[in-house]
This record gives sequence, structure tokens and C-alpha cells, in this order.
Amino acid sequence: MSLEKIYEIYLQHPFVTTDSRKITEGCLFFALRGDNFDGNAFAKKALEQGAAFAVVDDPKVAENDQFIVVPNALITLQQLARYHRRQLGITVVAITGSNGKTTTKELVSTVLSSHYQTHYTKGNLNNHIGVPLTLLAMPASTEVAIVEMGANHQKEIAFLCTIAEPTHGVITNIGKAHIEGFGGEEGIKKGKGELFEYLAKNNGMAFINLDEPNLLQVAKDVGLTRYLQYMSSEEPSPANIPLEIKLLKTQPFIKVAFLSENRELKKVKSKLIGVYNFNNIMTAIALGKYFKVPAIKIKHAIEDYVPSNNRSQIVEGANYKIILDAYNANPSSMKSALESFLMMEGAQKVVILGAMKELGTETDKEHAALVQMVTNATELEQIILVGHEYKNHITDKLHYFENVADLKPWFDAQNWENHLLLIKGSRSNQLEQLLG
Repeated sequence: MSLEKIYEIYLQHPFVTTDSRKITEGCLFFALRGDNFDGNAFAKKALEQGAAFAVVDDPKVAENDQFIVVPNALITLQQLARYHRRQLGITVVAITGSNGKTTTKELVSTVLSSHYQTHYTKGNLNNHIGVPLTLLAMPASTEVAIVEMGANHQKEIAFLCTIAEPTHGVITNIGKAHIEGFGGEEGIKKGKGELFEYLAKNNGMAFINLDEPNLLQVAKDVGLTRYLQYMSSEEPSPANIPLEIKLLKTQPFIKVAFLSENRELKKVKSKLIGVYNFNNIMTAIALGKYFKVPAIKIKHAIEDYVPSNNRSQIVEGANYKIILDAYNANPSSMKSALESFLMMEGAQKVVILGAMKELGTETDKEHAALVQMVTNATELEQIILVGHEYKNHITDKLHYFENVADLKPWFDAQNWENHLLLIKGSRSNQLEQLLG
């Protein structure tokens, strides 16, 4: 069956899923294969549960016309997503980076949604399957799509760009994330820079935070000439070249100011903690300004945004406060989180740090550097480390636990009254279970 015919079916059945456990009446099921599963085996069950059609790549499972047989179900999913994106012909903003992708995506989406019909990546559907699903979830009324792109190897962002075909793009930063897969820091720079490379070749436009090292140089290296620059400034200039935003406060939440279309200073009181979130807020303001969202809408959108999904969440107890940032961790984000935490008000500070993953040959060195950083921080009353990656670096000043299951009984037995705690680690550490 041709892609055009499949698209006609999709228009009649626009809910697409690859998960046989999430079948809804009339949906379109794509039978994908993985290392440990074959979606073709679940196609019949998906139809029995109410799916209208099942796209399969094993002809042997096709029993009737409800089975759409294709050479490769994953490639068909990706091609269908690109075809749909082209039919809509809309603005597509791609967001990638080592840290802050999801928070930036949510802030940008919140700002643009205040003025446009906006569609954006839900959760972290940011890979070769998630990006197509994001695009296929776009209703016809969409004016702007914000698509998060994740990667842990070179060429992945380049490939995702061929599916989403972004018109605009943001690289939040280039830091020490997925060092192993990218092949070192230069590999990370090259991999993330693939977004700018795509934009350069397709007359696209980028948004570049001048406070982040390397981004402007990456743009120049790939020949990107269309970009909006923005940066922090003590006195934002009306010239807006580059766009300047002022950091007013970091405690207890980030407060910023920017010039409105009437050149009035608009103050924004966010619900975000940590200096590192200033960059994410700046990006949302920059895109809002570029897409001509009124300043008052930008202000209210950012002020109304509440972080979730274990990202910089504040959990308040009777007489204590926990900063839960248990979604992701790498050397760059750990350093930023710790620096912000040490600046916060609160006498009795405790850090609970999970291990950092995907560091390859840098694993031991980076964990040793992190241990050195926290042991040198005199502001910390207690330091708790979780994960075998820390095992070679334990001192008398530290508490060490192999995993969160070992830590939880000890954690529950402590009196945290009048304490301020930072809980941060990679997703696989599952540190949020401490609060369960």
C-alpha cells in the first residue's frame, strides 16, 4: 500500500500508537520490533481490542484487510510523520541540548500556546519513535509545533531533522551528557550541532543564547547565518540586538525582567528554582518576542508554569523542604544544580546524589570530581551517595548506599526537620522512590 493511501487511513484514524497496552477504539497500531519484542505478535490482539488497522511488516500475521503490510513498520511510521508534517506546512521549532531540553520545551510551549494553536512533545517522546508520534499527534489546527529531540550518538539529531523538518531551532547548551555514545566532548558538540547544520542547509533560523559557551561558534562553523541572539544583562537595551534579559532574583524562585514592545520593563516571577533555569526562561522569552507574543502573555505564561516529572520540583514537608531533581544527571547538570543549591537559603543542607550514567571511560574521573566538589562544600551538613559508581571514592564524611532500596530505610528513619535537601540523580537511580 502506498504512503498516500496509508495517510488517507490515518486521517480517518488519527490516534497512532505503538503500544498494544494503550489501544483505543479506532486507533492505528504500528507493530514495531525491538531487541526483546516483536510488535507483529500483538497486532491481532490490538485489532481485537478496538484498533481500526494494524501496520505490520510480517506478512504471516496478516489475516484480513485490517492488516496493512509494509516492508518496515518503523520506517513507515517515520515517513508518515514527515508526510503529515509537510501537509500542514507549519512552523516547527526543534529543541535539543545536553541539559534543560524538556523544561525549555515546556516553557516555550507555554509561552507560544498563549498566542497560537500550539502542539508540543508530551513527556520525553524525543527519539526516533517519539518524534514521529509527536508529529502524528498534531491536529490540523496546529500553527506552531515544538519538538524536543534527544540523542546519545552522532547522526541522531540529523536523522530526526529529516523527519520533523524544523524551520527554527534551539540548542539549550552543550555539556557532558552521553559522553560514551557521542565519543567525547567534541563528539557531543558535533552531535548537537547537527540541528544548526540542518537549519543552515534549509534556510532555517536558530535562537542562540550567548551566555552558553560554544553555541555561536557551532552556528558559524556550519555556515548558519539566520539566528536571533539573546543574553543576560544588567540593563536590557531597547535595541534588542542581541535581546537582553535581566536576572533579578534567584531566591526563593527565579525572577527576571525584559523589555516589552512598549519598552517597559516587565518583571516575571517564575515558580522555578536554580540559576540554571534562568537560561531556560530566557529562551522562552526570546522565542515569545520573536514570534510576536505580547509581553503580558509571556509574563503570565512563565509565571503560571509549574515544573513536574521530578524536574526541579519542590516538595514541602512540615518543617523541611526537598528539591527533587531525579529525572536526569550528568557532570554539567550536577555541577549547576549543586552550585544553585549551595546558594539557597537554609542552614542545614543535605545532598542525596545518584550516580551518573553513560559516561564510558570518563565514569570514574567524573564521579571522583563530583565527590571532591561536595566534600569541599562546607555548607553541607550531610552527603549521601547512591550507586556503585561512587564506591571507589567514599570517605568518612560521606554516607554510601548501593541503591535506593538500601537507602530508603535509613532515609525514612532520619529527622529532617529544619533541613533543606537536594535529591538529584539519573533516571535509572529512581531516587523519587525515597518520597513514596
